[in-house]
Amino acid sequence: MTIAACGGDNLTSNEPAYATEARPQINAMLADTLTSGAVVYVQSPHGDWLESFGTAQRGTNTPIPVNAHFRVGSVTKTWTGTVILQLVQEGKLALTDPVGKYVANVPNGDQITIEQLLEMRSGLYNYSTNLPFNQTLDAQPNKVWTTKELLDIGFSQPVYFAPGAGFRYSNTNTVLLGLIIEQLTGMSAADAIKARLFAPLGLTGTFLPPQNDTSLPAPAPHGYQWGTNVETIDSDELSPARQAAANNGTLQPADVTSANTSWAWTAGSGISTAKELAAYVQRMVGGGYLNADLQAQRLASCRSVDPSNPNAASYCLGLARFGTFYGHTGEIPGFNTFMGYDPATRTTIVTWAATAAAPDGRSPANEIARILMAELSKAADIPDEGRP
Repeated sequence: MTIAACGGDNLTSNEPAYATEARPQINAMLADTLTSGAVVYVQSPHGDWLESFGTAQRGTNTPIPVNAHFRVGSVTKTWTGTVILQLVQEGKLALTDPVGKYVANVPNGDQITIEQLLEMRSGLYNYSTNLPFNQTLDAQPNKVWTTKELLDIGFSQPVYFAPGAGFRYSNTNTVLLGLIIEQLTGMSAADAIKARLFAPLGLTGTFLPPQNDTSLPAPAPHGYQWGTNVETIDSDELSPARQAAANNGTLQPADVTSANTSWAWTAGSGISTAKELAAYVQRMVGGGYLNADLQAQRLASCRSVDPSNPNAASYCLGLARFGTFYGHTGEIPGFNTFMGYDPATRTTIVTWAATAAAPDGRSPANEIARILMAELSKAADIPDEGRP
């Protein structure tokens, strides 16, 4: 097996062929999306690849260390979901339990099950799409949000549909699951996640930060946001005029590296590194956190989020599936993350980029993952003797 590493490390010889093919595509995509930096980590039978792209801060030539810490956004949901399933395994709750058994005043709380919260099929309103909420994010980026404030917003609006009647992504679901973790473990969600998921693997750079802590441990890049939270509520794509301004340089992104992410909590405020996230997703998907039966049930639970689109992702019990890869994406102001593991080929892909979305709405880390999947698929067709 070969490994290539850049971004402060020396490039070794015999780099994987898929890396050679993917690199120019990644560079072109980052330039096209005005993305300042990214890190790629692949573990594959065709060779491993770890490399950083761009700069740690716009306007500088400082490379991003490949062990940089970054905000993982909604990848955090898989942490929360895994701990919830461990509690199911321990008999402390059941997938069929109504959420109202644990949290009061939830709309349809006597009917919405733990399983529906995990699978995004509760119908509960997503507080992070609320206009006044986004106005506050723009006006007060350092505000420390309480879970009560978040759930009050989520509970104040009509439900999308009856429990189980459809799919609708909602951070409200995962904040509720975080409260249930705290209730059943007697620990903070951060401590329970750390003790159950990361400590056993010796992962020290992966954690849910305190609500009032906006720092990223060193080394860390800067993260940037194009447009405001309000103008990107319904779509990450900016208006044609704003895209043109970004392309000609008259619109610059905001540095949101230190913006408070307490509003995302167990739904999206996690921090990690590329290599540590790879170790975690391999165990989450490949087995080790749950017994064999519950693990099989989790992976078999995936259902398309859009049955009319054969290329749509599937959502499962606290994780997602993209083709043959199980994992999750993460978008939070300043950072976009993709984390996936294919258990059949034992291939891991972790990518992250220093913006959640480009002016044209594309998510750079997700685009890098697509490039890598395509090149790895080609590599799989190469006879053994043709591989590097």
